[in-house]
Amino acid sequence: MTHHQVRREETADPTIPKGDSMRVRPAATTAFLATVLSASALPAAAHAADLSSPGDTTFSKVVVNGGKDIVLGLTTRKTVTITWTVKDPDGVAASWAYLWHGPDTDDADGRLPAYPPAGTCTVSPTDRTTSTCAVSFGVDAARDLHHNGLAGTWKVLGEAQDANDDWTDVDAAGTAPIKRYARITVNASPEPVKAGRTITVTGRLTRANWESGTYTGYAGRPVRLEFRKKGSSVYTALKTVTSSGDGTLRTTVKARTDGSFRFVFTGTPTTGPATAAGDFVDVR
Repeated sequence: MTHHQVRREETADPTIPKGDSMRVRPAATTAFLATVLSASALPAAAHAADLSSPGDTTFSKVVVNGGKDIVLGLTTRKTVTITWTVKDPDGVAASWAYLWHGPDTDDADGRLPAYPPAGTCTVSPTDRTTSTCAVSFGVDAARDLHHNGLAGTWKVLGEAQDANDDWTDVDAAGTAPIKRYARITVNASPEPVKAGRTITVTGRLTRANWESGTYTGYAGRPVRLEFRKKGSSVYTALKTVTSSGDGTLRTTVKARTDGSFRFVFTGTPTTGPATAAGDFVDVR
């Protein structure tokens, strides 16, 4: 985790502190700070002297998308919310958070949102040094995800300004998985079939390819074949099938009783889960 604190000085652009020009801050920072400082009524002592030292500002309880994976297809549009708690002995004037992907923030190959707005922060009624914050932004898969390498773990950059105009940012205040949407199909035949005969179950596992703009086969992945007996609400695992080079699934089972077959893919660190709708077979 990288932790920086910068004492802000006069610059040509008052929204960007010296020594931290790589950070992207909202153009409306000045107006926002005036509103926050007025509304929060920070203690006079916090304005009179710098009581903090580097590292005093801390981030905690960082949650992205309610703790759920962000799974995106080819044209998925959704709203993502980041919530966090920030604490500083001098009080918090403003705070930001956004998602980034890459080896480090200077060489990031993705950032969401592209232009991070300031979070909406509420000062704790029992502890004036602590604020809870939230920011929501839109994600458009077709616009924001231009290559498949962006699937995986993204990090949360948290940034805050205290009442004495000191800036602190933490490059990895939290993490969030962004995954490619997966699809899976199933077909069991013949239908109907005599008891004891062979049923062939086929299907295909595909996932969103953000580069080609199509769904392409997901090869070499374990997929579970499940069966639900007629009249039951519970599926039971029968076997595991591995997808071929183009994502094709194929296996055989013996016909024993009426029921539905389905394939279930549990997902990977880069791809979301998928479950096929059951295909009913009448056994006579």
